[in-house]
Amino acid sequence: MQLPAWIRDLALLFARIAIGVVFMAHGWQKLVTNGMGATATGFDKIGIPLPTLSAWFTALVEFAGGAALIVGLLLPLVGLLQAFAMFGALFFVHSNGLFLPKGFEYVLVLAAAAIALGFNGGAYSLDRVLFGRRAVSRASEPAAA
Repeated sequence: MQLPAWIRDLALLFARIAIGVVFMAHGWQKLVTNGMGATATGFDKIGIPLPTLSAWFTALVEFAGGAALIVGLLLPLVGLLQAFAMFGALFFVHSNGLFLPKGFEYVLVLAAAAIALGFNGGAYSLDRVLFGRRAVSRASEPAAA
């Protein structure tokens, strides 16, 4: 059974909002709740290379990337950056088996969701508004012989 496209697009919008809020909350925690000094110190203590730069990268990718995920802006780039940050968390923080608190299932799911939504965010997105017509017009052009 094929569902109408608007139902699929609403489901993708809901997923982008839910995952985006989670990313934003974790970015906010690093930026404001803990503060960047404490975040960088924590990154240093667990052996993350270039801890200050890594802390800023992660916090901004989580917070700004979460907001971009919610509104659907630059989705492929955002999805890849968020997945990269989550793979860093998997490698440096959550590498003690599958289950939390030190396991990797949470960051693995976030990485997978970021990639999936990054490459299929649905019609209700700024990407579709800003870039959709151009992509559709290219697809409808005849192929060069």
